[in-house]
Amino acid sequence: MSRLATGGLIDRSRPLAFTFDGRRYTGFAGDTLASALLANDVKLVGRSFKYHRPRGIVSAGPEEPNALVELRSGARREPNSRATVTELYEGLEATSQNRWPSLDLDILSVNRLVAPFLGAGFYYKTFMWPSSFWEKLYEPFIRRAAGLGRAAEGDDPDHYEKANAFCDVLVIGAGPAGLMAAKTAALAGARVILADEDALPGGRLNAETHEIDGAPGHAFAAATIAELGALPNVRIMTRTSVFGVYDGGTYGALERVSDHLREPLPFQPRQRLWRIVARRAVLAAGAIERPIVFGGNDRPGVMAAGAVETYANRYGVAAAKRLAVFANNDGAWRSAFAARAAGIEVAAIADVRPTIAPALLERAKALGIRVIAGGVVAGTAGKTLARIDIASGSRTDRIAVDGLAVSGGWSPNVHLTCHHGGRPVWREDIAAFVPGALPPGLSVAGAAGGTFSLAGAFREGFEAGAAAARDTGFAAPALDAPRAEDESVALAAFWHVAGSRGPAFVDPQNDVTAKDVAIAHKEGFRSVELLKRYTTLGMATDQGKTSNVTGLAIMAELTGAGIEATGTTIFRPPFTPVAIGALAGHHRGTEFRPVRLTPTHGWADEQGAVFIETGAWLRAQYFPRAGESDWLESVNREVKAVRSGVGMIDVSTFGKIDLQGPDAGVFLDRVYINTFSTLAISKARYGVMLREDGMVMDDGTTARLGEQHYVMTTTTANAAKVFQHLEFCLQVLWPELDVQLASISEQWAQIAIAGPRAREVLVGVVDPGTDVSDSALPFMGVAEARVLGGVKARIFRVSFSGELGYEIAVPARRGEDLARALMAAGAPFDITPYGVEALGVMRIEKGHVSGNELSGQTTAGDLGLGRMASTKKDYVGRIMAARPGLTDPERPSLAGFRPVNPAERLRAGAHFVPVGGPADAAHDQGYMTSVAYSPNLGHWIGLGLIRRGQERIGEKVRAHDPVRGGDVEVEICAPCFLDPKGERLRG
Repeated sequence: MSRLATGGLIDRSRPLAFTFDGRRYTGFAGDTLASALLANDVKLVGRSFKYHRPRGIVSAGPEEPNALVELRSGARREPNSRATVTELYEGLEATSQNRWPSLDLDILSVNRLVAPFLGAGFYYKTFMWPSSFWEKLYEPFIRRAAGLGRAAEGDDPDHYEKANAFCDVLVIGAGPAGLMAAKTAALAGARVILADEDALPGGRLNAETHEIDGAPGHAFAAATIAELGALPNVRIMTRTSVFGVYDGGTYGALERVSDHLREPLPFQPRQRLWRIVARRAVLAAGAIERPIVFGGNDRPGVMAAGAVETYANRYGVAAAKRLAVFANNDGAWRSAFAARAAGIEVAAIADVRPTIAPALLERAKALGIRVIAGGVVAGTAGKTLARIDIASGSRTDRIAVDGLAVSGGWSPNVHLTCHHGGRPVWREDIAAFVPGALPPGLSVAGAAGGTFSLAGAFREGFEAGAAAARDTGFAAPALDAPRAEDESVALAAFWHVAGSRGPAFVDPQNDVTAKDVAIAHKEGFRSVELLKRYTTLGMATDQGKTSNVTGLAIMAELTGAGIEATGTTIFRPPFTPVAIGALAGHHRGTEFRPVRLTPTHGWADEQGAVFIETGAWLRAQYFPRAGESDWLESVNREVKAVRSGVGMIDVSTFGKIDLQGPDAGVFLDRVYINTFSTLAISKARYGVMLREDGMVMDDGTTARLGEQHYVMTTTTANAAKVFQHLEFCLQVLWPELDVQLASISEQWAQIAIAGPRAREVLVGVVDPGTDVSDSALPFMGVAEARVLGGVKARIFRVSFSGELGYEIAVPARRGEDLARALMAAGAPFDITPYGVEALGVMRIEKGHVSGNELSGQTTAGDLGLGRMASTKKDYVGRIMAARPGLTDPERPSLAGFRPVNPAERLRAGAHFVPVGGPADAAHDQGYMTSVAYSPNLGHWIGLGLIRRGQERIGEKVRAHDPVRGGDVEVEICAPCFLDPKGERLRG
C-alpha cells in the first residue's frame, strides 16, 4: 500500500469504501478518487482513445488528461469524470472506460501494432476504397470505436438549479493570491464573492510545505478562510468553477452542490449554475504544470512533479516508492525534496540544464539524491513504469523506478482572460503565455499572471484586491503582506527530447505524438488552428490544458518562426466541462419551456378535453365522449357537428399584433404581398408574408379597426417570429415610418364559432342592439361591440373551417366567461366544442394551407396564392421570389389527393412517384404534406406538393411511403374538396 503513515489533510478517522472496476478499496474523507486509487497502488486507470495504450494518473487537478472514469451507475452514470477532482464518498462506484473486455486485457490495444498507419489526419486519408465498404464496414466500425464512456441509462433523476449573484468584487481562485485579494477587498467594505473549484480552499498552500508568518501554509489558508467567512459582506463558494467571462461583468460559474455525495439530499440540486454579475473581478486561478515530451512518456507512473508533491502533502499518498525527477526548472527540485521528506526514495534528478543553482545541488547531496545535470529521459519501460533511461552526453543510465515526476515549467491559466477575444502574449523569461488584453473589469494576480513565487503571489493579490476595492468606491485597508518565501522560479525552456526511444506523446488522451506534429508541418497544416484540427491536439476532454503549449512549441521549432509568432488557439468557454443538465436547469421534459394555457383551459379540462402541444401552447386536441372507441371517432363527430350545426373552438393561440400610426397601411403593404392600405375600415383581409429570400413566412388575416389602426393575426407557431420580423423591418429597413407595434396575443381571448347556426349563437351573447346580420356584418367584416353585459369585444367574420364563422375576442380574463356563455346560447342548437384535430380536418377539406405547407421551402406560387402578389408595389421578398428557380413551372405546387380505392389510408410524408414506375429519388415528384379522414366524404384526403400540380388534375400517381411500408394509388384533384364555391361561409 502507498498510504503514508502520517501527514496529509485527510481525515483518517473516517474511512470510506469505494469500488473501481468492481473491486473494493478503502480511502479516507478528504481523498479524491485519484489519491485513493494511488494509495491502493492502482496506477492503471484507463486506456487512450486511439491506440488504447495504458494510461495512469498524471495530475492532481482539473487539467487531468488521462484518469477519466465512469461514476455511479444506471440513470446517474456519468462518463468522462476526472478522478483527480472527484471527491471520495462512501459507496462511490467508478469504472474505467475505453477498454474491452477489461482494463488489463483490452482487445483494441492491438491498434498499437498499426500505429504507423494511424498518424495525423489518417481519418482523412483512409476508408476511401473500396467505396462499397463504407456503409457496411467502415462506418459501423468507426461509430463503435468513437467516443469515451457510456451515457446514462434512463432519465436523469437529479435536479439542477440556476441562480444569480451580485457583488462588487469577484475573486476567482482561493490560492495565496486569491485569498489576499479577497481579504483586502472585503476589509475595505466591498461585497466580495470568493469562488474556488476545490472543496478545500487554499490552492498550492494545501499542497506544498511553505511556511507563512511562521505557520504551515494550509493553516494560514484555513485561518484566512475562517476570517473571511465571519465577514457579512463575503460569500465563499467552494466546489464552484468559474467557467466563462461574458459581457457586462457577467461570469458563468458551476457549483457542484451534491457531486461529493452518493446522491443529492432531499430537495437539494445536484449542481447549480450561477450567473454572477461583478463590478470588478480578480483572476487568481494559478497555473498548470507542463510536461516534457519524450519516448514512452505516457506510461502509468509518469506524473507531473507538482502532482507527486500534492499527493504526498495533501493526501498522505506516495505516488511512487522509488521516484526519479525530470525537469528544466527550480520548482521541480522542491517537489523532489518534498517527496523525499515524505519518505519517498528519490533515485535521481535529471535536469536538462547543465548548470544548477549551488543551493539546490547542496540540498540534493544532503538528501542523498543523485543529480544528472544536462540529462534527459531517453526512454521508459514497463506496462506501468519500471525503468527509465537517462541520457547525458554520450552516457546513458538505466534506473529502476516506479515513478517519474516531470516538470517542463508552468503555464498560467489565461483562459478566462481570453473569452472576450484577447490573445495571450509570450514571456521569454518564464517560457509561457501570460494574459494580454483583458475583459473589462478583470485583473490578474499571482501565477495566473506569470508570478510563480509565493511572496509575489501575496503581493499581487493585495494590489489587485486594493485596486478592485478602489474602483468600486472603497478605500483600501492598510495590511501587512504575509511573510513568505520568494523562491526561485528559474528555468530553461525545453519541450521535446528528440530521438528518444518509443512514441513521444504530446496529447496522451488523443494519442497525438511529436511525430504527428511533424506530419502536420510537412503536409502544410502549420497554423495552430489547423494543427489542432488535423492532429486533434488539444481536442480531448482537458481541451489541451497540458498539451497545447508543448505542441505549438514543437511546431514553432519545426517552422523556425518562434513560439510568439506561432501563437495559440482561441480559448472559448467553458473553461472546464459543464453538464448539459446544469445549463438546462429545470427546463427538461414537460418543463423544457413554460406551458402556456389558453384562457379556456380550465373549462376545456372540465369537458374532458385531451390536450396537445401546439407551439408553446397547450390546446384541446379533441373532446371525447363516453362510448367513443378512439380519437378518430371523436374527431369525426366534432367535424360533422360543425358542418351540420355549430361548434366552438378557442383560437386565442393565434398571434395577435396591434399596429397603429399614420404609416401603418404603408408598412403592411411592404410586409405583405398583397395591398392593405386600401382596406376599408371594419374589414379584414387575408394576407401572405414572405421572407427576404422569397419563401412564404406566414399567412393570416389583418383587420382595419380605424384610419390608423390595424390588428394582424398570425399562425400559432410563427407568432414570435413574425413579430421579430416586423420589428426588424420597422427599426432597420424603414425607420422613417411612423408605426408602433405591440404584441397582444396574451391580452385577448379569441373564440371561434362555426357552422350553419353560428349567427344564432352569436346573437345570444352580444348585448342588445348589436346588429350581426349578414348585411351589418358580412363575410370578412369586423365589428367592435359589447358582449356579456358590457364587456368590450371585437367580432371578426372569418372562417378557417369553410363554414359560416365568427371569431369573438374579449379581454383574456373574460375568455372562460365567454366560452360558457356561448355554450349556453348554443345549447338549443346542440353546440359542440371541437379541438385542433377537427379544425385540421376541416381546413384540409377546404384546401387551406397551414404549418405543414408553410414549411419555409414554399413560395406563394407553390401554394396557389401567386395571384395575390401585387405587381404595383414593392414588398419584402418580391425580387428574390422572382428568381428563375422559384418561378420554374416544374416546381411542386399545391394539389389535392384522394385514394383511388376509398378504403385505403393516406399518410403525410409519402412521396409521389409514377404509377408502374420505380420508387426512387430520380422519379420523386413531390410529397404529401397533410392528410385527414373526411367524415363528410367517407374516405381519406390529402394536400401535397407535386410537380405541375394544377396542370395534372385527374392524373393518377402513387403515394409511396417507404418508412411505414405504404404504397397507395391516388388521384390528383383540386385542393378544395368541399364547397368549392364558398357558399357555406357566406351563409
